[in-house]
Amino acid sequence: MLFMLTNRTRANLSPAQYAELAALAKAFYASMPADVKIRGEWAAVDYSANYSLLEAPDIETVRRVQAPFENYTETVIVPVNAITGWTAT
Repeated sequence: MLFMLTNRTRANLSPAQYAELAALAKAFYASMPADVKIRGEWAAVDYSANYSLLEAPDIETVRRVQAPFENYTETVIVPVNAITGWTAT
């Protein structure tokens, strides 16, 4: 399944919290679960949010992967389908 994640960094994080968030991100990329694949990543031009398209077996897997970031980000997870024109695939 495909999932679109929108992540917004929580306001007023301390420098130490930003450092913790960066360490979590590095650890995630270094040891991503085998059943999760990043299909694309984007950042807002003003860096207010980032967007990730993930492939995972189910939403519970995505929630588990996202859980370490909960104290630092506000995240919306939306299951999505690829479309071509007006046709869902």
